[in-house]
Amino acid sequence: MKINKTIFVGILFIIIAGVIFISDVLNPIVHPITHLFLMGSSKGKDIIFFGLMGALLISTQLFKDFKIDSDKYLKITLVLGSITLTLGILLEVLFRYRMGIGLNTIFMCIGKSISSTSILHTHLLKSIFGEFVTNLIGPFINTEINTGVGLYQYIPSAAKLIILLIPITGVTLLLALRNKRTVQTVLLSFFGCCLLIGALDGGLFSTPAITGICGVFLMLRNGKCIEEIVDYIAGIDKNICDRCKIIPPFKNFKNLIVVLIKRYLPCIVAALIIILRFSIAVIGANTEYYEVDVANPTDNLELNNFSIENVSHSENKTVYIMNSNYNEMELLNDLKVPLNNSCDYYTVSWNIFSYLEPNHPITNMYHSLKN
Repeated sequence: MKINKTIFVGILFIIIAGVIFISDVLNPIVHPITHLFLMGSSKGKDIIFFGLMGALLISTQLFKDFKIDSDKYLKITLVLGSITLTLGILLEVLFRYRMGIGLNTIFMCIGKSISSTSILHTHLLKSIFGEFVTNLIGPFINTEINTGVGLYQYIPSAAKLIILLIPITGVTLLLALRNKRTVQTVLLSFFGCCLLIGALDGGLFSTPAITGICGVFLMLRNGKCIEEIVDYIAGIDKNICDRCKIIPPFKNFKNLIVVLIKRYLPCIVAALIIILRFSIAVIGANTEYYEVDVANPTDNLELNNFSIENVSHSENKTVYIMNSNYNEMELLNDLKVPLNNSCDYYTVSWNIFSYLEPNHPITNMYHSLKN
């Protein structure tokens, strides 16, 4: 096997993953890039992305004479990826039903590993992977890497079956990369990495999952056209077939609509998932106050530094009603300190509008519609 450009880039990516694992020297360079498609990015996701991307690129150069129907496996990858993402959300619903907590809340487990999970960004499957990795190389894992193992004790048994779909999808992705030209190889490797990372960390409504599943769909429907367009731009081939033009040939207006839907269906699917995500976030938002439910709190628990409007107690739970002026993320981070090792777990109602400035037009419009 000769070391060509693809293998060289793959090796470089794996080296970058290793450097990120053992130090923070590349963080200022890597994070501004990866956070765009890995939903904020994190040290753990960066390591997985570069390591997996490198492995996929190298794999495309192995056994190149091995002839298979790669498009068939690309279809299987799309189907398996879609099923995995959907089951991940259903698993979150099952988990909440068994725990007796609301769908529109963020669940926080405490202890050695503080972890969160929600319908909008699930970490349930991540906790299984985290448990496996921790048992394997626990002493070598940097404290900045959140493995999500705190959630493992709450995982329904079904999750341990669902997570098996992720490596299976990875295998079909490897086969789908066979016999592809450079542009399709690089793009499909990128989208495949995002899909696997999104399925593991974030779920259907996360940025990497949307990027991944719709990107794989895009390569299935328009991969060859993208290759031709890149060749045209690069001056390699100045010919683009009619079916690869931005607006393909059409007979009449009705036919044009059908042609455009078929061509841009992956983009339409991405838009629908994004709309669904924000619809759930808006419908489930509580803009009037935050409800913080603390399970089995200790007797000496104090939250004096928070603006609490009301407190109610039951046999195994204390409910705090807090001022809605908090930014959701800041409230979650601030609550970690007093509640860590002071309860079994706690949940916080979400408020997507807290990320906007006070009296923002979107917030005002929401309140007008609600009233």
